Amino acid sequence: MRDEYNIRELNPRKNPYANRLKKQITINIDGGTIDYFKSLADAKGIPYQTLINLYLRDCADNHRQLQLSWQ
Repeated sequence: MRDEYNIRELNPRKNPYANRLKKQITINIDGGTIDYFKSLADAKGIPYQTLINLYLRDCADNHRQLQLSWQ
């Protein structure tokens, strides 16, 4: 390694994973819903927040539409 580097001579490049960075938010979710995802996550051996993120990403990638019917 060099003792000093000339920053101006370095070849900067963009982070190829920048579009996959996660953003921290606050969201209110029912306790029963959290318990459901926690039980699924325990069965699969992954963190529940990761499971929720995978589910939401799948919905976004496949342009799933919410179907509501009020009775």
